[in-house]
Amino acid sequence: MISLLAPVWRYRGFVGSSIVNDLKLRVARSRLGSLWIVLQPLAQAVVYAIVLSNVLAAKIPGIDNKYSFAIYLLSGTLCWSIFAEIVQRSLTVFIDNGSLLKKMQFPRICLPVIVVGSALVNNLVLLAVVMVIVPVLGVTPTVNLLWIPVLLAIVIALASGIGLLLGTLNVFARDVGQVMAVVLQFWFWLTPIVYPANIVPEGFRAVLWANPLTALVEGYHAVILYGQPPDIRTLLFPLASAVVLLLVALLVFRRASPELVDAL
Repeated sequence: MISLLAPVWRYRGFVGSSIVNDLKLRVARSRLGSLWIVLQPLAQAVVYAIVLSNVLAAKIPGIDNKYSFAIYLLSGTLCWSIFAEIVQRSLTVFIDNGSLLKKMQFPRICLPVIVVGSALVNNLVLLAVVMVIVPVLGVTPTVNLLWIPVLLAIVIALASGIGLLLGTLNVFARDVGQVMAVVLQFWFWLTPIVYPANIVPEGFRAVLWANPLTALVEGYHAVILYGQPPDIRTLLFPLASAVVLLLVALLVFRRASPELVDAL
């Protein structure tokens, strides 16, 4: 694993410049430029606050704050957005960069790392917006926000393992990407992002908690909305899943790497 990832450090300049270029492409030919990176999540937060809290009057039981459901949804989205972005972009990262792989000599593992780096920047911007919005909506941040880097690291590891594994397989069997697009839609609704986990029927809760993202999303809810530390015991399953998937993904990638360019 170390020998596979070590070249990323040697090519850190290439990785860094590629992440910057990726972000620039998002706002190319836009008069507001990089402001859109902040404005988009800010607009999302405002919509949640106005529509859910004022129009629908949605609240989380046990919390006396009319904006509680908006904060609940924002914190869950914060977790899901980086997971979904890494998985979706990793699925086609080698296919999308096929011409680059054929023309240039560089460690192929750099491409998934670039995806992760770009997604991380986007998520940190969203996090900054959420941290500004939450106090405005009446929830006081606590020291338990220091758990967010831990939760974020587990989410990134889990998404990277799934993304790298499926992205490698997708080069040789393009149906993988099509199937995963559908799976992600179901996965979103099997994760307690837009509904509290405690309203799920008892017989279905085992399925809900078999989803490693459930504990991570609940962790985000705990530290942002409730001001409490996450349940460490529930984090052991997503952590173990992330480590196993990442190791399997790196092994599959290493074996498939010599034939990757020929299959593109």
